[in-house]
Amino acid sequence: MSLIQAIIIAIIEGLTEFLPVSSTGHMILATSLMEIGEDEFVKTFEIAIQIGAILSVLTIYYKRFLVSYDIYLKLFVAFLPTGIVGILAYKTIKTYLFNPLSVSLMLIFGGIALILLDKWSEKKSSKYLQVEHISYKDAFKIGFIQCISMVPGVSRAAATIFGGVAVGFDRKQAAEFSFLLAIPTMFAATGYDLLKSNIEFNQEQMIALGVGLIVAFISALIAVKLFIAFLTKHGFKHFGYYRIALGIAFLLIAHFMGLNMNLS
Repeated sequence: MSLIQAIIIAIIEGLTEFLPVSSTGHMILATSLMEIGEDEFVKTFEIAIQIGAILSVLTIYYKRFLVSYDIYLKLFVAFLPTGIVGILAYKTIKTYLFNPLSVSLMLIFGGIALILLDKWSEKKSSKYLQVEHISYKDAFKIGFIQCISMVPGVSRAAATIFGGVAVGFDRKQAAEFSFLLAIPTMFAATGYDLLKSNIEFNQEQMIALGVGLIVAFISALIAVKLFIAFLTKHGFKHFGYYRIALGIAFLLIAHFMGLNMNLS
């Protein structure tokens, strides 16, 4: 993987991590189109740069963690289902579903779900005054729904936003809780994968990783701020249209270019 390719992947990670469009799916499609081999460094790079995206959320929402200690416990409760299911099923999911065909199909199905969610949430008001006021029961429900996002192409953000609206949040609060829940979820997933990796980085790889972290941080910072403004004004439907168009486009591109779409 060249430095230019590393920057492109980091931009994709930062821009899509907190949007309901599946960052993992986008990176799988991008590496496939750029014909980047899935060696140990590439796999580690795609995981490690998520730390840059996480830090962007901490930068924007750090005050949330200073207002009340309850938010720590509620996020932990919301993280539990994903943590348990991840330990039990992540290896199997990664073996059989981390491929362009699965991603394309999940992008399309998830896009349809977002269009339906947009209509459902259009005039929905929140039963909570602030995100921090969510009950432990509702936090757990969102975490349970988040488990679906382990399938690449579903999108962690889409799953948790859907769960947030389902338990009583309005659109903005559902998105904000999704951002906050990303912190323990992504730290755990990233840490778990990095601990299993025994790769030793050379100088060129260290530079690519450092640049990737910075690029992912900056692009995620921009994406989060713009997403809230766009969501408040336009809702979810445009993300649904985008997902459907991207999924169909990649299926067509893969067919005509003869890309490998087989299951692992």
